[in-house]
Amino acid sequence: MKKHIHGGNIYQYENCLDFSANCNPLGTPESVKRAAAESLERISEYPRVGCAPLRRAIGEYEDIDEENIICGNGAAELIFSLCRAVKPERALVPAPTFAEYEQALRSVDCQVEYACLKEEENFSLQEEFLELLREDLDMVFLCNPNNPTGILTQREFFMKVLKICDRKDILLVMDECFLDFVKEPDKYTLKAQLSLHKNLFLLKAFTKRYAMAGIRLGYGMCADRELLEKMEAVTQPWNVSTVAQAAGIAALKEKEYVERGRQLIFRESAYLQKTLADLGLKVFPSQANYIFFKGPEGFFEDCVKEGILIRSCSNYPGLSEGYYRIAVKLPEENAKLVRAFGRILQKNCESLRNNSENNQETIR
Repeated sequence: MKKHIHGGNIYQYENCLDFSANCNPLGTPESVKRAAAESLERISEYPRVGCAPLRRAIGEYEDIDEENIICGNGAAELIFSLCRAVKPERALVPAPTFAEYEQALRSVDCQVEYACLKEEENFSLQEEFLELLREDLDMVFLCNPNNPTGILTQREFFMKVLKICDRKDILLVMDECFLDFVKEPDKYTLKAQLSLHKNLFLLKAFTKRYAMAGIRLGYGMCADRELLEKMEAVTQPWNVSTVAQAAGIAALKEKEYVERGRQLIFRESAYLQKTLADLGLKVFPSQANYIFFKGPEGFFEDCVKEGILIRSCSNYPGLSEGYYRIAVKLPEENAKLVRAFGRILQKNCESLRNNSENNQETIR
């Protein structure tokens, strides 16, 4: 059985309010649900190979050539097919970052090196990272904002990375799945660089933007069409279902929904960051639709007892027990989380105080 290492494990913790999976808090748009339901009339037929109408719609949405787009069964499938197509021998990933990068790399026997991010620097990329970009690297995976920390990196820094990767023939894979939830995404995306750099591959997904995690739909953008063809060659032909293709086309029309979700996240993220800090937790400056913080050990289990499911980040390389991530959800849900956190932390303080008093009594 495949071990569950991500958030969203509601099947094990089914009585909990799920803050571990960071999707759009507005829920799946009704138009997407309708499109998915209507597509069931054609489930006796094979899905459309190549996803031409969907790629056309994505091209219009992203303002890039549809021939430079590849669709997958979630962004995760594209990460794995990219590694199978390239077959890198040596790659670099930050620590911590999204687990699938390393999993996909190791699945093709690639040697993975870590760029260890430091807590005292808010787990942000520093200039020293550039020194790790050596000629013997084949691939580099980066995520902006990073997952699970939510730390956003300036485009100028990634331009330096891209130029070095150009010069040293390194494929730069940039995961921009969470850029939809930052205030000025156009200031950070590398999309305009695609036509200038064939060694740049951008990852995006419908999962978070439209709360479509169960449908599984992602896409990649790259000007290297030979690479895209190699990816298609190592992927089974019907990897994107009829339901997913129909849902994706409908979702791309939901511009007002996306903006409402963004504005909600901006307001609620500010509220949660301040409130969690006031409760005494160490909160990092996350700029995505989730918040990364440091709390007491055992906090995950305490939250489950309160009916709240958060993401323990102890299984990320570079992190240990005591680091956690929560999604930004609806105001009433966030208020419930804050009340639960308050009760847990108060109990912890009382327990510590009682232990201290007992120790003092023993000394006497």
